[in-house]
Amino acid sequence: MPNTVRRPDDDRRRREAQRRRQREEAERREQIRISRDHRQRTTQMERQSLMGPMDLPFLLLTLLLTGVGLVMVFSASFPSAYYETGDGAYYFKRQLIFAVLGLFAMVVMSRINYQRLRGASKLLLGFAVFLLVLVIVPKNPLAITNNNATRWLGTEGFSFQPSEIAKLAVVVYFADSISKKKRKMETWRYGIVPYLAVLGLIAILMMLEPHLSGTILIVGTGIVMMIVGGIQRWLVAAGLGGVGIVAVLYVQLVEKGIIQYGKGRIDTWRDPFNEAWFHGDGWQISQSLIAIGSGGLLGVGLGKSRQKFLYLPEEHNDCIFAVVCEELGLIGACVVMLLFVLLILRGFWIALHAKDRFGTLMVVGIMTLISLQTFLNIAVVTGLIPATGISLPFFSYGGTALALQLFEMGIVLSVSRQIPAPRNG
Repeated sequence: MPNTVRRPDDDRRRREAQRRRQREEAERREQIRISRDHRQRTTQMERQSLMGPMDLPFLLLTLLLTGVGLVMVFSASFPSAYYETGDGAYYFKRQLIFAVLGLFAMVVMSRINYQRLRGASKLLLGFAVFLLVLVIVPKNPLAITNNNATRWLGTEGFSFQPSEIAKLAVVVYFADSISKKKRKMETWRYGIVPYLAVLGLIAILMMLEPHLSGTILIVGTGIVMMIVGGIQRWLVAAGLGGVGIVAVLYVQLVEKGIIQYGKGRIDTWRDPFNEAWFHGDGWQISQSLIAIGSGGLLGVGLGKSRQKFLYLPEEHNDCIFAVVCEELGLIGACVVMLLFVLLILRGFWIALHAKDRFGTLMVVGIMTLISLQTFLNIAVVTGLIPATGISLPFFSYGGTALALQLFEMGIVLSVSRQIPAPRNG
C-alpha cells in the first residue's frame, strides 16, 4: 500500500480551521457575556426606575378626594342606611373596606413595572367581553336587575358592574396596540377599523343591558386615545361634527315622538318641575336642584342636609354631589371641583412626561375616564344635560368601582415613577 504523505497545505488548512473555530467560540462566549451584562444592566435600570419617587401631588390629591368622598358617603347615606338596615353607618363601613383594599392595590400597582400590563391586555379585554355577554344572558342567576337595567353580576351580598372592568380593559388594550403602530395609525386598516370594531362590540353589549352612560364613557375614551395615538386630524373634526349632528337629530326625533327611548329624560331635563312628571320621572332632578339651591353660598353644614332624608333618590350614589352642594354650599362644591381639576391636570402632566408611548396612552386613557365621568355626573346633577345614570369618582357609593379607580391611580403612579429625571446643564 502506498504511504500517505502529509502535505503542508493540509496542515495549514487544519490550523486555520482550528483557529477559526477558536475565534467563533470566543465570539460566541463574548456575545453571551455581552447579552448577560445587557440583561443585568436592563434589570438594574428597571429596578432603579421603579425605585424613583412616585408623583407626590397626584398621590396627595387622590388620597384627599378619597377621604372627602368617604366623609360624604357617610353623611349622605346615613338616613337611608338607618331606614333600610337599622345601621346608619352600613354603607359607609362597606365603602371604607373597599377604600382600604383599593388603596392597598394602588400602592402595590405603583411599585410594579406598568410594562407588565402589556402581556395582559388581550386577556383582560377578552375577560371583559365575556362578563358583558354573561350579564345579558337570559335567566342568568348571577345577573342583577335594578331600575329596569341589568348591569350587575353577583349575589345578594356582593355585586359589581362588568362595565367597570371593560373600562380598564379598553384603556390597557388600546394603549398596548396603538403604542406599537406609530405611523400606521394614519391608515384606515390599522388605525381606525380594528378599534372601531372593538368599541362597537362593547357598545352593543352594553346597550343591551342597557347602560348608556357607560357606553358613552368607553367609546369617548377609546376615541380620545385614537386621537392621541395619531389618527388623521380631519377624521377628528368629522367625528365631532357627526356626534353633534346625531345628538341634535336624536333630541328632535324624541320631541316629535318618533323615538320613545329617552323621552322621559329629555322632558324632565327641559322642564323638571312640570306637574305632569314632577312626582314621576322628574322627581330625582327636581329634588337635586332643590338640594343645590338650599345650600346657598356656604351650605347648611356638614351632616345637616334635609334632602337626604328620603327626598332625594340615589343620595349616596349618582346624586351625592347634590348633597355636597347642600351641605358645603357653592364654595365647598367649587373646592371639590377644583380638586378634581387639579388631579386631572396632574395626570395629564404625567402622561406628557412618561418615558414611552405605552405609558402616555395608558395615563391619557385613565384620566380621560375620570374627567368624562366627573363632568357628566356634575352636569346631570346640576341639570346641564339629561340624566344618564353615572356615578361621581371617589364619592359615589360603590365598592368595586372605588377599588378599581384606586387601582387605576396606582397605574398612573407607576408611570410617574419611571419619568426620566431632568438633565442638568
